[in-house]
Amino acid sequence: MRLHDRYFFRELLTPLAYCLGGFMAVWVSFFFFTKLDEMREAKLHALDVIEYCLASLPEFFLLVLPVLLLLALLYALTHHARHNEITALRAAGVSLWRLCAPYFIVGLLASGVYLALNEMAVPRCQAWTKEILTRHVKNQEDSKVKTRFTGVNFDHQSARRHWHIVEYDTKTCVAISPDVRWWLADDAARRIIAERGTFTNGTWVFFNAQVLQLKSVQENWRAQFSTNELTMPEFDETPAQIALDIKFSDAGGLMSSRSAGVPLVDLWPYLRNHPELASKDRANWWTKFHARIAAPWTCLVVVLMAIPFGAQSGRRNLFFGVAGSIFICFAYFVLQAVCFALGMSGILPSWLAAWLPNIFFSTAGIILTLRSR
Repeated sequence: MRLHDRYFFRELLTPLAYCLGGFMAVWVSFFFFTKLDEMREAKLHALDVIEYCLASLPEFFLLVLPVLLLLALLYALTHHARHNEITALRAAGVSLWRLCAPYFIVGLLASGVYLALNEMAVPRCQAWTKEILTRHVKNQEDSKVKTRFTGVNFDHQSARRHWHIVEYDTKTCVAISPDVRWWLADDAARRIIAERGTFTNGTWVFFNAQVLQLKSVQENWRAQFSTNELTMPEFDETPAQIALDIKFSDAGGLMSSRSAGVPLVDLWPYLRNHPELASKDRANWWTKFHARIAAPWTCLVVVLMAIPFGAQSGRRNLFFGVAGSIFICFAYFVLQAVCFALGMSGILPSWLAAWLPNIFFSTAGIILTLRSR
């Protein structure tokens, strides 16, 4: 690493630390102002409040990370340009791209941090906050702690199998009054109606079960046999798949929320197990899937946009970087909101809707950097 690389990296850390401190101060005030009633209703103690604040911190950091990086970059670059340091280095034969190599490294590191927070830390911390809020006041009807669900429907589309469960407990994996129907290659059908079903040793076991068959659509269901215990090793559905289906169907707010909070480790199995989703649901969830992949790269896009805005020569006020970051963030989030809406409605392909803001601003940043002098 060259001397100017270390210098540029060190000079970036200072505004980055100041910006992080400022955002943290604002967030702590806003957090306690907006969550005070919720914490009071949950009867949290002093240590619980501190724990709740820490559990909410990764989600806040995820929200401000691109803005934080953009503001610090524009501030640092404007400072260097104002003192003609960038001009001197370029006159010495250092290209603008090579000069900004430390910023690209920081952008890649920030993208990795964003991905790790988004996929690992934030989902766990969301569960942690729910546990804290129900630590002293429990309400089984609250979706935060709900483990028993009624009227559960689950489709295993690849096996052409449909489950209807009167009541299902995601904690004990016990299905009350399950009704399982599946279709064979000759369009004949089979059906199991049981008093109870459990998942034991990797296999579904039904108790007080009745097996029925249907040879054609013109006939009615005919009973084959009844048994006290029926083991079905060919049923490869797992409680995790059923719980995941419940999570997607029960959380209606996820469909409309921009930050659904559903990690890729849940989204991918759900989309893979449901290839025949309705067109609206398919566009909605695939847009969210691609958006979660595209989101970490926002930090690298921020670097590409900051370079031409901040590295222009001239003695400008340092607060030019603040104004520039506000403008860029506003334009980016407006375009992102429009693209997400178009993608979820099916007007744009899901992948294009998720990646278009990054593609547009990256291309604009590269073109402006190539034209800068």
